[in-house]
Amino acid sequence: MPEVAKLSYGDRQLDLPVHVGSEGEHAVDISKLRAETGLITLDEGYVNTGATSSAITFLDGETGILRYRGYPIESLAEHCDFLEVSYLLIYGKLPTAAELETFRSSILNHSMIHEDMRSFYNSVPRDAHPMAILASVVGAMSAFYQDSLDPQNPRHVEVAIHRLLAKLPTIAAYSYKKSVGQPFMYPQNDLSYCGNFLRMMFATPCEDYQIDPDYVRALDMLFIVHADHEQNCSTSTVRMVGSSNANLFASISAGICALWGPLHGGANEACVQMLEQILADGGNVKKYVDMAKDKKSGFRLMGFGHRVYKNYDPRAKIIKRQCDLLLSKLRIKDPLFHVAQELEEVALNDSYFIEKKLYPNVDFYSGVIYRALGIPVPMFTVLFALGRLPGWIAHWLEMQRSDSKRLCRPRQVYTGPTERPLVPLNERS
Repeated sequence: MPEVAKLSYGDRQLDLPVHVGSEGEHAVDISKLRAETGLITLDEGYVNTGATSSAITFLDGETGILRYRGYPIESLAEHCDFLEVSYLLIYGKLPTAAELETFRSSILNHSMIHEDMRSFYNSVPRDAHPMAILASVVGAMSAFYQDSLDPQNPRHVEVAIHRLLAKLPTIAAYSYKKSVGQPFMYPQNDLSYCGNFLRMMFATPCEDYQIDPDYVRALDMLFIVHADHEQNCSTSTVRMVGSSNANLFASISAGICALWGPLHGGANEACVQMLEQILADGGNVKKYVDMAKDKKSGFRLMGFGHRVYKNYDPRAKIIKRQCDLLLSKLRIKDPLFHVAQELEEVALNDSYFIEKKLYPNVDFYSGVIYRALGIPVPMFTVLFALGRLPGWIAHWLEMQRSDSKRLCRPRQVYTGPTERPLVPLNERS
């Protein structure tokens, strides 16, 4: 017999169905609550509200579990590359060798953007944030690729998916080139996904970029661990915009804007800025740790703890290993890395951090790796968007294909003034 939750309100009692997910999660179905009682629920930030059922990603913040389509993130990061994981998220299964080759070929051979789109970069200031450029150019893809806009046309959708995956690294690299006043580098089809991006970032017409396989692997791994994270702010934004039947380009552009916020994708940028602040103050890590413990100080350590994880973020464990390997290989004499390592040591051993479960998170280590790769700080969130793209696409697809799809339209509890008479303009004081 299906489980039910009972809600009592006044002299009425309502039975609410309880849904159980494949991993044992329980959810109370309140879809008929307003119709039958006149009540709505109030949940600021939707922290206790399930907006949908999804078969893409399972996350257990209490025990530190993250799985894409049932596969542990640890296994995927060790054995797969980013395009393989992208295929898994979007199509629901790991590809065969032939399927992966066809998919990889399609992506790597369609990485050029329309030549007229390059003119967009001439119309923005040189100091424009690359996330602003990224969101704008992705939104403009709706104007340039009008043969792939219909969410109800499977062929349109498939073409749009491949175009986004193929062209977003090019769009992102061009935003960096614009900021440093260098000419754009065309993509090179015989390179890997991440190798191509690094070359477009750092090569110039007078000097090619020597691709380091360890750099490529580090970036590929970062993209994999960022590829999806359940119903986060930007993914929920993509779903909400897509619920209006907005095309995929417009929906992804909205997701990029949501990711830009310092409380979401911008956290890794904020983390490095914090490390720079500590370094500028003499590198006194203890001082800032003590400030973080003092609620009256107003100082917050960025890159520690997580909204969902109450255990060590499994993604952080993966990135930490890659971070240690990369820093050891490069032997970088950057004092910022010394501050980061000292801060990490404190957080992993200090009883205050352990009791409050303030472990170094994915933003802490990813910012350090990006810096080691030579990625400038304003580009950190752009790289987050490149990694998160397949997750956004997968959720948009799942929503479009759902039999229970509805236009997203949250309710509210109104707290403004009640009805009042309008005083004519000449009588107002």
